[in-house]
Amino acid sequence: MSDREFGGNDDLSLPKATVQKIITEILPGTSGLTFARDARDLLIECCVEFITLISSEANDIAEKDAKKTIACEHVATALTDLGFGDYVQEVMDVANDHKEQLKTREKKQSKMEQSGLSEEELLRQQQELFQSANAKYNQGS
Repeated sequence: MSDREFGGNDDLSLPKATVQKIITEILPGTSGLTFARDARDLLIECCVEFITLISSEANDIAEKDAKKTIACEHVATALTDLGFGDYVQEVMDVANDHKEQLKTREKKQSKMEQSGLSEEELLRQQQELFQSANAKYNQGS
């Protein structure tokens, strides 16, 4: 797929602060090395191009499998097909870790659950609010 199919990649980028943080972690201050701003911007462009390349190939693979969603296996195949097979095991390990984290993550509570009130009590309060609003409306007319 070309950039034209994506509408160009001018609007695609990575957060500069996040990339700078990664660079700083890799090049500790004690090394005496610095990373120029234009080098960081070039790194960001390269990362975006890499992600676009992998996702485009994974999308093609998913379409060949008659799938509408790109799965981890499609990304792994894309990496291998494009000559990045050395990354596959680490990518799959991260994907599996992410799946495990999703299983153990606490389910978000709804506002109703957070209130600590029963459904009947919440319904009663709602009815009172409706009656109060209706009374105010009728007083104004």
